[in-house]
Formats: sequence, C-alpha cells, structure tokens
Amino acid sequence: MKISEHPAFNTEWDKKEIQKKTKKMLKEIGELQHKMYAQGKYSIIVVLQGTDASGKDGVTKGLLRYCNAVGIEVHSFKKPTDLEYSHDFLWRVHNVCPAKGVLQVFIRSHYEDILVPSVEKFIPADIIEKRYETINTFERMLETNGTKVLKFFLNVSKEVQEERLKERIEMKEKHWKHKDGDWDTREKFDQYMKVYEKVLTRCKDVPWYVVPADKNWQKLYAVAEVVLKTLKDMDLQWPPLVTERFSKV
Repeated sequence: MKISEHPAFNTEWDKKEIQKKTKKMLKEIGELQHKMYAQGKYSIIVVLQGTDASGKDGVTKGLLRYCNAVGIEVHSFKKPTDLEYSHDFLWRVHNVCPAKGVLQVFIRSHYEDILVPSVEKFIPADIIEKRYETINTFERMLETNGTKVLKFFLNVSKEVQEERLKERIEMKEKHWKHKDGDWDTREKFDQYMKVYEKVLTRCKDVPWYVVPADKNWQKLYAVAEVVLKTLKDMDLQWPPLVTERFSKV
C-alpha cells in the first residue's frame, strides 16, 4: 500500500461542526464502553501507529475522554527491556492484551518489532521476514477469542512532523515530550515510510485504517467513528440480575 507524502484532509468540513459531532460520538463511546465492561464478553484493542509527533497520545486522550476509568487500559510500547528481549517478540504484547470487557489502547505496538529492526538493521532480515505472518496469525487468534483489533496508521506529513517537533523545544509545556533521538529518527523518515508500506500491505488480515494526521480535529473524528461503529456492531447487553436472595419485581 502506497502511503501519501501529503495526507489529504477534507477541506469541505467545518471544524466546529466536526468537533461537535466528535464530542457526541465520544460520549456514545463512553456509554457503550461501560456496557461492554459490564457484560464482560468482548474486548477491543485500538492500535495507534505512526511516526514521532503523529499524535498518538492526543488521540488516546481524546478517545477516552468520556470512558469509565474502570474498563480501560493504555500501554505505551518502548524499547524492549532485557527481560522482554529474552522472550519471543510477541511475549510482551500478549502479556498486556485486554481481558474480556476491557477497551485497551496500544500506543505503538508489536509493529515496532518490524519497523525499528528493519531500518536500524540490528536483526537479520530473514527473522524479520517471518514476523509478518506471525503477526497475522496472532491478530486472527485475538479476534477469534472475542478481542476486536482496530489498527490505525496516523499519517502525518514530514512538514507537519517538523513543526510539532520544534514545538517540543519552543513550548515549555511540551518540553517533556522532547527527545534528541526523535530528530535522528526523522532523518530516516522515508525509510520508515517504506517499511510502513510493507506492513500495511502484508499485515492486513485484520485491516488497517490510514488516517490523515496533519489536522488533529479530523484525526480524532476519523478514529472515533471507527471505534463507535465497532461498539455498535457488537451484541452489547447489560447482564441480567444474578441473585438467590431477591426476586425481580
């Protein structure tokens, strides 16, 4: 799948109207997430992939705005620890997959174990090659067991990424996000995009949603729309009263 270097956003959308619709959807997501947790039959993983400064944290914050803290989990994948390196590459991922009823967000994911070693060349290519189908099998297994996997690639342009990285240097409230290494990674932006194109093409048994990420308000709308539809398509029911002491009136 070819990734656009200049992600198109809808120029006909009215920002205030879209933000209003987004807020309504987010509230519905919160209500349905609560019901999903109570029922304890299904779970969801929202996978957020994208380059540095594509807005993964922002989407997470917005998406969960009206959710019940009980029943949501967020895991941000960093460089594997020594313990994680000592296991197979999916061990650390499976360890944090959601229990039934939980809405889980992955900020980055198992795809980092293809992306980073492919560009940085610290794992042999033949080992990386086998990971594509291993991931397909893993995601199919999750879905077979009632966990819906929603995968989003947040496609930010190289120009907007530079603007956002500069903000982390210039704005005091964003200093905590700055890492010198992000600028080193940026120099390999095109290489990472080529690997992403391969990932989107080969790991699509569970489909990807490619979201233009230059406009934060459009990005959140697009992700929320998919998550809400997924929740609505589930057979979510409030569980019946279970009691031996009280009869239902």
